[in-house]
Parts: sequence; C-alpha cells; structure tokens
Amino acid sequence: MRIKFSVARHARKKKVLNRASGYYGDKSRRLRMATQQVDKSLVHAYTDRKDKKGNYRSLWITRINAAVREEGMNYSTFISGLSKANITLNRKMLSEMAIKDPASFKQLVDIAKTSVSK
Repeated sequence: MRIKFSVARHARKKKVLNRASGYYGDKSRRLRMATQQVDKSLVHAYTDRKDKKGNYRSLWITRINAAVREEGMNYSTFISGLSKANITLNRKMLSEMAIKDPASFKQLVDIAKTSVSK
C-alpha cells in the first residue's frame, strides 16, 4: 500500500514539536497538546508585542512624573504646560532628557511652569 503525505505530515509534526520544546510535561512531547500550546503561545506572542508599546509608554510617563515631582510639579500640569508653550516632544525623548540631561529638562519644567501660570 502506498503511504500518502508521510513526508509532509512528518515535517509538520516536527515543526510543531520543535516549537514546543521546553514546554512543561506532555506539552513538549504529545502532538495534540503541543499543537494547542503552540497555538496559544503564538496568540500571546502577538498580543504581547502590541502590549509592549503601551508598557514602554507607561514606563516613560512614570520616569517623567518622578523627574517633574522633584521640581515641584506633577505630570499632568507639566504636559499641559508644554502643550500650551507649543513644545512637541514625545514622552520617550522627555524620559531620556530627564535621565541623561537633567539641566535641559529643568529648563523645560521652568517653561511649562511659566506657561501654566499665564
């Protein structure tokens, strides 16, 4: 009897089991459990790549807030002051400035303070 799809089926199983190597228990050895776990892992990988962007943004906001509070302001009034002063810097750059160049960040805080008080 002629065996159909043997090479392709073997390659497909091998691909799934290779992706599942390192999983706990039978999830790394049994095809059905490995397939289910690999599918679920790929879903998490996709959504976590999207979530990573929001996690970085919240990290930047936390850093900016900490640096601004040392100058006697809070984050929301600082951002409001920057927007009133027509300064368009993204939060990543503001965070980097707060860490690596505190002197220029202090100037930005002063600009934000004066524009809020107007």
